[in-house]
Amino acid sequence: MSSSVLYDAPGPRARLRNRLYTVAGALAVLALILFTLYRMHAKGQLDPEVWNIFNNAGVRTNIRNGVLTTLKVFAVAGALSLVLGLLLAIARQSEHKPVRWFATGFIEVFRAVPLLITIYALWVVFLTYKADLGAIGDNTAFWGLVIGLTIYNGSVQAEVFRAGFNAVPRGQVEAAYAIGLRKYQVMTTLLLPQAVRSMLPTMISQLVVTLKDTSLGYIITYTELLFATRTMANNIIVNGENPFTAVTIVVGAIYIAMCLALSSLATWLERRGRRAKTGVVVAAAAEPAEAPGVLDVTDGR
Repeated sequence: MSSSVLYDAPGPRARLRNRLYTVAGALAVLALILFTLYRMHAKGQLDPEVWNIFNNAGVRTNIRNGVLTTLKVFAVAGALSLVLGLLLAIARQSEHKPVRWFATGFIEVFRAVPLLITIYALWVVFLTYKADLGAIGDNTAFWGLVIGLTIYNGSVQAEVFRAGFNAVPRGQVEAAYAIGLRKYQVMTTLLLPQAVRSMLPTMISQLVVTLKDTSLGYIITYTELLFATRTMANNIIVNGENPFTAVTIVVGAIYIAMCLALSSLATWLERRGRRAKTGVVVAAAAEPAEAPGVLDVTDGR
């Protein structure tokens, strides 16, 4: 029987038991799906009239507008969270204690506070001081959601950047200082490129979380995808009921598609980074240069 470093290879009985568990699990999942479909059919949720609402131009327009507003919030919050995360990570590496303590406290506090509370508190503040905030006051829900997402995800991205900085071998940093590079040069030419490359899949995974968290905008009545479709379902009556189940299934599929697209991007970038030809190319060996007269033997010596 062959064995691995981590565990012994399963024997015939273990393999048979694993197959039985796999079959039993698959049957259980299939039974749950069939039971769900049966209950939906019994409640009339699979009737053609329920799903025919998505052929209506107004319904498709509401869904499209919800997707666009969700992507708008995600684009702004995602970009700002990356910038904030980079600044916080650099500040946490600072040699000045007040700067380092402020960055550390900011990260720890806003990672611990629930995102929903942060978004709601910002929305209340923006509504309270709406007259004094100018452009932000005209779009309180939008900026409350964007800034809340930026603060929370920026704090998480800061830890991702810091992990990337710490992953760079210490010898490279010491060598960079030894040849006379300044701290900002070490950061921009050595630490940052390697950190971004090594942590890029994790950064994009956190952006997927940012995309999903845009759905919290329904709490502050921002018309993102969840709020728009929920309002739409409240205003539609099919067979005497609101089509919440059908709308929820469609919206869930849209969220899954958007998140899978970002995850695929992370996988593609990771594979491309592995194929990239980087590093120092070792020169081919050559005959040592001979100084003139070094090997000449003079008479009498």
